[in-house]
Amino acid sequence: MKDYLLIALGMIMYGIGWNVFLLPNDLPSGAVPGIASIVYWATGLPVQYTYLGINGCLLVLSLIILGWKFSVKTIFAVFVLSSILPVIQSITNGVSLIHDQPFMACVLGASFCGSGIGIAFSANGSTGGTDIIAAIVNKYRDISLGRVILLCDLVIISSSYLVLHNWEKVVYGYVVLFISSFVLDQVVNSARQSVQFFIISNKYEEIGHRINKDLHRGVTFIDGVGCYTQNNVKMMFVLAKKRESSTIFRLIKDIDPKAFVSQSAVIGVFGEGFDRIKVK
Repeated sequence: MKDYLLIALGMIMYGIGWNVFLLPNDLPSGAVPGIASIVYWATGLPVQYTYLGINGCLLVLSLIILGWKFSVKTIFAVFVLSSILPVIQSITNGVSLIHDQPFMACVLGASFCGSGIGIAFSANGSTGGTDIIAAIVNKYRDISLGRVILLCDLVIISSSYLVLHNWEKVVYGYVVLFISSFVLDQVVNSARQSVQFFIISNKYEEIGHRINKDLHRGVTFIDGVGCYTQNNVKMMFVLAKKRESSTIFRLIKDIDPKAFVSQSAVIGVFGEGFDRIKVK
């Protein structure tokens, strides 16, 4: 339920960025929304129809390669975004936000779009389109999601010149792409950031069992000897997500307020409960 709520929130943010800031200012974007925008500017066809049609084809590929769990959430994301677009359009009909400031529209629109996609990816979902291609590549290779989407979308944004006939708009489209890719990576990486703990306490068994039970994280006991006291000690080694740090500290304080705790950030953690090992 938490994943689906986060995906819905991400799609709402993406819809706001696309329909409130980018589309009214004729600012191209990447992926399927970029194609839908080009079709809209050329024919007047509402963007939600083009978006839904193209994603229907790509979802078949997602089912084959990424499996039904990823695809179900992607279908949900596509449905939410397709449903929320007419609502946003009706609410903002006749409202012009920063219409004479295209650069600010770029920054705000790209920030909303990048954050929305990042939240969806953090909840194991996707907005469809080139996100599906990025997820497929990321499944087998350790290449950032933002970089894959960036490469896929350059062609789409460049092709918007065929409709807009304005290179300035195309350049703004590149700005949108770079900002949204950067924000996407920041959101995804912050959600996946991990930390490691070294904990020394006489109540190591109780602390270890509580971490196992409450957080479902593994705990490794390491034998040690204090240099000054020459006493045998048990040291616990724990890997967890950064968002779980406060829970671990609270748990340790409740059991042994005098425990010695060291926390440090790690670049990456691969294995059960974390990321899969990928080779470039």
